[in-house]
Amino acid sequence: MEKHLNLLNGNKRWALAKVQDDPQFFTRLQAIQRPEYLWIGCSDSRVPANEVTNTAPGDIFVHRNIANMVVHTDMNLLSVLDYAVTVLKVKHVIVCGHYGCGGVKAAMESQSFGFVDSWLRNIKDVYVKHFKELEAIADIESRSDRLVELNVIEQARNLAKTKIVQRAWKNNELKVHAWVYGLNNGIIKDLDVVYNEVSDIDSIYRYNNLQPTDQI
Repeated sequence: MEKHLNLLNGNKRWALAKVQDDPQFFTRLQAIQRPEYLWIGCSDSRVPANEVTNTAPGDIFVHRNIANMVVHTDMNLLSVLDYAVTVLKVKHVIVCGHYGCGGVKAAMESQSFGFVDSWLRNIKDVYVKHFKELEAIADIESRSDRLVELNVIEQARNLAKTKIVQRAWKNNELKVHAWVYGLNNGIIKDLDVVYNEVSDIDSIYRYNNLQPTDQI
């Protein structure tokens, strides 16, 4: 049997189990989604948002990319963000990285990995910004873990710089969080970084004349 068929068979077993446990499960799932959370996470297959947060399908709107980046030219991410905030009216946007992130580790090296190099350069910029702190950490794994944390914080800050988030702050309560997931223990660490108003970011990034109906 080809391996991809295992996925299809697994799907059938999963769907059957859901219906046996709750006959109305898929009927409810067809209703309009009203998640309170947007999760911006890493593409790493070991960090599925619903599983690590013990939530059901429909509870979290998800965007994933290599090393959970928020790049101001990434129209894919901005489209997801705008839909989640403007249409779905999520109340929380969570940037969640994870220790042992391959993207972060690759960004710490001085070799080419191909097309992904252009993406990793954004992480290198974070490294340069916090160069003194990171270079003072002798152990490479510990340095990588700290870069994971700093990168998550920087990406959460990047979210706060967007018109989308700042417009939402004028319309309703919205909080941006920075979290890190531990592959070794399955526990999410809250970095105690929350952005929920324009005063949380440098004045140069604030849109003081932004109206609630302004677009991206």
